[in-house]
Amino acid sequence: MGLDAVAAFAVDTLGGASMGTTWSVRLLAPGRDLRRLHAVVESELARVVAQMSNWDPDSDISRFNRASAGSWHRLPNDFWNVLDRALSIAEASDGAFDPTVGPIVDAWGFGPPGRTADLERQQCGNLAARIGWRRMQRRPQDQSILQPGDLQLDLCAIAKGYAVDLVVACLRDEGVASALVEIGGELYGYGRRADGKPWRVLVDDDGDDEPCVVELDRRAIASSGDRWHHREDADGQRLSHSIDPRLGRPAADAPHLVSVLAEDAMQADAWATALMVMGARKGFDFACGKGLAARFVDREGRECATPSFAAVLAC
Repeated sequence: MGLDAVAAFAVDTLGGASMGTTWSVRLLAPGRDLRRLHAVVESELARVVAQMSNWDPDSDISRFNRASAGSWHRLPNDFWNVLDRALSIAEASDGAFDPTVGPIVDAWGFGPPGRTADLERQQCGNLAARIGWRRMQRRPQDQSILQPGDLQLDLCAIAKGYAVDLVVACLRDEGVASALVEIGGELYGYGRRADGKPWRVLVDDDGDDEPCVVELDRRAIASSGDRWHHREDADGQRLSHSIDPRLGRPAADAPHLVSVLAEDAMQADAWATALMVMGARKGFDFACGKGLAARFVDREGRECATPSFAAVLAC
């Protein structure tokens, strides 16, 4: 997914690196202090990293993952809000999305520790026994969660989307009337460009004669796919980075790409992962049944979009 290559009018641009990827903001802010806006965005992103980064050993999530069995941990607001949404989507997706999938993500080489050897079937089963979103116990009255022992949270499939939403909120608070925010391919657009049109984004570009372009008008889009993250096993078989928490291994029927449109980037981010895990056919049927705006590209390059997605395609 990328930004529309042709802009009708010049806009201001902010950017940097965070969360293991890059971020950018294209905005209409004539006369504004761009250095201040850049600092505000960086502050929001740093807060997400400090709370939810598995790569930072001092983050709140890393400390929870190392905590002893039976200990309760009070979460800061952002962490609590993201985990609450993650558990809701875990339930709605029947576990295709699961924020406790951390041990298997790490073991298959897609987490901070990395991995060079492939897992045996028995090892997969042992790791699968450690995960399960139903193991989470929460105390809403003080925003606390229980570490039952060996539970390892991983919010990478939702935290980037949440970070996009935070940046959007802070820009609005700063009085920015129009912006397109991107963090590692997850985008949210609001307001109008100088030509009066919504922000346009390219969903994917494989050299097709008719690339898929959507307009973001108070709307987010997120994509998941093994085009960017994958590895090969000892037999040279391609392994998707999308882990099926129910099986304890990379999703076997993962499509090439799934893109989801939603009211906020956090929701789009998580549902893109869930549908990826479900597979092209089952994911498409599920998305249609739930009214999700989703587009799938399978391994052969065939595309299909749910009615909700097709309705917002730009001409």
